[in-house]
Amino acid sequence: MTTTRDEAYDMIKSDLIEIFEIDEADIKPDATLMDDLGLDSIDGVDMMVRMQERTGKKVTPDQFENVRTINDLVDLVQTLNS
Repeated sequence: MTTTRDEAYDMIKSDLIEIFEIDEADIKPDATLMDDLGLDSIDGVDMMVRMQERTGKKVTPDQFENVRTINDLVDLVQTLNS
């Protein structure tokens, strides 16, 4: 199943709000997960697991290692769903 950028962004935004209680106003495509949104390494693992659940595909540590921004997460979801 192919996911559009908008669909991937909306899915990630929803997860950030629901799971991590991030303020919707802080969620922007270029927001960094750690510095701008305050996620830590444990949150990153939780997000990786959530992406696996959402896509049904395994996220490797190498794939997730370079994720810094919401746009990076969107790219990852699109890669997993392509």
